[in-house]
Amino acid sequence: MTQRPTLALRRLALAALALAPLLPAVAMAEAGRKAAIFSAELDDPSLPYGRKAPPAQLKRLDIVTDELRRQLVDKGGLDPVDLAGQAEEIKKQAPLFKCNGCTGDIAKAAGAELMVTTVAEKGSAQLFNLTVTIAEAASGRIVRQGLVVIRANTDDDWVHAARSIVKNRLLAEPLPNRS
Repeated sequence: MTQRPTLALRRLALAALALAPLLPAVAMAEAGRKAAIFSAELDDPSLPYGRKAPPAQLKRLDIVTDELRRQLVDKGGLDPVDLAGQAEEIKKQAPLFKCNGCTGDIAKAAGAELMVTTVAEKGSAQLFNLTVTIAEAASGRIVRQGLVVIRANTDDDWVHAARSIVKNRLLAEPLPNRS
């Protein structure tokens, strides 16, 4: 009779191993993987061609980038790669949301398996959409993606948007099933 509980425990352990990829902590297969976390970019159609965004907006993009990096490292387990060696190529291809997949090559060159891109789309002075995409560098396959709409425009609102998208979209359960 002592063998039956042992056999049952073995079967339970095997079932747990088989189902482990479906569990949030393990299904986040990105955990511990190297990721190129690109700076957040602004898509503001109200800006005249060639004109840069106001300093306050650029500051908020930096705030969002820093918060996303912190959240994805602390809660998502990503290991960010240094993109300093790719700075020239990033500058050449900018804005990255219009470069038709150049981020994959840049991320691979930096030694990353994943790439994280962020676009803040301004709709008006008090409305913006924040879209964050995590994709495989080699194939471009989207692993996670989320969008949040914010109807305010302070530094705190932008930080809230970054935290919200990580919590409610990128790392939420059930995990997004993107192919």
